[in-house]
Amino acid sequence: MARRRPHSGAARAAAAAAAGPAPAPVESGPTAGLPPEAGSRAIVPILALMMLLAPALGVPREEMLQDTLKSIVVSAATLGAALLFFARIAGDRPAVRWHGAVWLPLLLLVYALGSMAWSHTFLAGVEAVRWFVFGLLMWLGLNTLSRPSLPLLAWGIHAGGFMAALWAVLQFWVDLRLFPQGPHPASTFVNRNFFAEFAVCTVPFAAILLARARQSAQAVLLAASAAVVIVAIMMTGTRAALAALWLQVLVLLPWLAWRYRRQFAFAGWSRGLQALVALTLVGGVLAMGAIPTGDAKIVEEQRGATALERGLKRTASISPDDPSLGIRQVMWRATARIIAAHPLAGVGAGAWENEVPLYQERGAQLETDYYVHNEYLQLLAEYGLVGWVFLLALAGWLVATAWRTLRARTEAELAEAPWRALLLTSLLTLFVVSNVGFPWRMASTGALFALCLGALAASDARLGLARRWAAAAVRWRPQWSQAAAAAVVTSLALTAFISWRAAEAEFKIVRATRIALSISASGDPNDPRWAPAKAQMLQLIRQGIAINPHYRKITPMVADELARWGDWQNAIWIWESVLSSRPHIVAIMANVARGYASTGQLDQAMAYLERAKRIQPSAPSVRSLEVILLSRTGQTGRALALGRLAIDDELYDYDLASTTFLLAWKAGDWELARRAMRLRMVGWPGTRAEGYLQLATMYDQGMHEPEQALGAYRQALALVSGPQREALASRIPAAYAARLGLAGGAAPAPQRSASNG
Repeated sequence: MARRRPHSGAARAAAAAAAGPAPAPVESGPTAGLPPEAGSRAIVPILALMMLLAPALGVPREEMLQDTLKSIVVSAATLGAALLFFARIAGDRPAVRWHGAVWLPLLLLVYALGSMAWSHTFLAGVEAVRWFVFGLLMWLGLNTLSRPSLPLLAWGIHAGGFMAALWAVLQFWVDLRLFPQGPHPASTFVNRNFFAEFAVCTVPFAAILLARARQSAQAVLLAASAAVVIVAIMMTGTRAALAALWLQVLVLLPWLAWRYRRQFAFAGWSRGLQALVALTLVGGVLAMGAIPTGDAKIVEEQRGATALERGLKRTASISPDDPSLGIRQVMWRATARIIAAHPLAGVGAGAWENEVPLYQERGAQLETDYYVHNEYLQLLAEYGLVGWVFLLALAGWLVATAWRTLRARTEAELAEAPWRALLLTSLLTLFVVSNVGFPWRMASTGALFALCLGALAASDARLGLARRWAAAAVRWRPQWSQAAAAAVVTSLALTAFISWRAAEAEFKIVRATRIALSISASGDPNDPRWAPAKAQMLQLIRQGIAINPHYRKITPMVADELARWGDWQNAIWIWESVLSSRPHIVAIMANVARGYASTGQLDQAMAYLERAKRIQPSAPSVRSLEVILLSRTGQTGRALALGRLAIDDELYDYDLASTTFLLAWKAGDWELARRAMRLRMVGWPGTRAEGYLQLATMYDQGMHEPEQALGAYRQALALVSGPQREALASRIPAAYAARLGLAGGAAPAPQRSASNG
């Protein structure tokens, strides 16, 4: 009697595919009785539309930041979907789903709410809102994302990635300047790294849609749109996204396509359609990737003038010696010191940017950035033990999910496996770019993160995985739906109010900054004609700060411009408003102290100096400030000694080098004076002509070395041309002008001491 061979998993999958789409499996175990499609028809279109609009929409003016708009879209869509769920759907269900993974964002939410009491209240509140929206979106995905609804969600994600990529392609090719942003192509994301990190996470969704396409026109359309996304990622030159892209297209996606080929429609395509799709995808990438940029600034970067050249060059440039990686390593080392100092409690949700100045390396004076550029380190630094729990539990669940997916045997498991594999691929991509960026904090990428987790949790529920991480049924009563709907309505009202106030604050602060920069750009900021504009600027900045006194990124720019104009009084109060929110920023403390010193309030200047010295005594701005204050209070000997020490330690800034030059000149320390000036000219090349002019004056009036003075004047003239040369020539004494062959020169210069030099 012949023995029957057991069916293999591939054979079962092939049989299922031949039989046509299988009905959604009936759940068993703890989630029995919950039809997985309940809510899908109403909620999933909202989620798909959200994933289309958030990345595709941008703000065409500078008065609102791009991610503010995206955050509004994500928050409004999530709350709107929740309201619909509780008002129309949940009331008819005997139970709703729960999953152990949903506890993870809720754990961070609770910690953030608690840290509002003992850490930075505003920053912790922002984090609490972020994790609330994240957790709610994940829970909605758990309760509404059935397997038949996943293609619709995938279409929304791919369409959003494609539209964002289309903006980026146009910026690269024709220098489209519709959206204010940093270097092109940043699409609608203000920063091209933000765009690339989102776009690369959408590639798996394009891949599964393409693999499932049953119509030839749809398959070709998807291949072409996927090619646009891939080319746009290469155009950015973002190396983390490029590394993740190559991992996907060269390893993971081909392997998954082969592994699940019998469950995908492409296995049944004709040879001609297969060739056409491959030609469209590969040929599209090669053809579009060879088109040169039309943006001169991209060419000036010398990182490649085409997408292909840029993608390959930037990938090849990945190395430990890379300057941008070096900057990140500075932040990572400071973060490691925070983690070591606060291993259990952390420094508070969102408080990294507030606390990191206390842990920077010796001599550091500026915040390198507002985020760590490593999501894992930032989570551990801010959340302490809670962050460890989140990361380890999340990793454990996802590794177990991947293992179960690879070992799928039953028909239900095999039917779920392709989608689970693609969701895991997108998450792996996100985790790769999270090592050198902060994509979890971007609205579009964060929403994608939450939906991927929700979709995996929903898949667990369909498979009836009644284990520690399993989905479970929670009894639900109609009155709870009414209470939840009321809470969501309240949240929507708060979202509308907060969004309006945030937009108003950004408008006023950014508008004031633009006015300040335009006045400075005129070259004559103290011309009386600017009085009305200055009044408007000050009114706007006061109103903006009154709405949001925690706007660290842009507010100080207005004060910096005011200081350049000599308006120290207004500059001081703006800087102090920043310090009231971020009290450890050494550079701003030094600026305030300079302002008080310039207005004759030396006691207050010394108080800010001592405050800065307690944090970073060797920071260049602090040493420079101390040298200036000592010299102004008659302690020139101490000031000169401190300036010499700073020069020897190579911890100096422009002002310290300039002040040390003048003090050394006055003391007759010619060698130190020359060294200080040469260091200033090397560090700030734009001041070389003025530097040689100052050296020439010292050689002439201080050292009485006319030949050295003549040489310095000659070098100063060689560095300028046109009107600048004429202006500089007019400052050269007549005796030297004649020897230099100038038509005229300055009148014989009076003897000038270093103190007024």
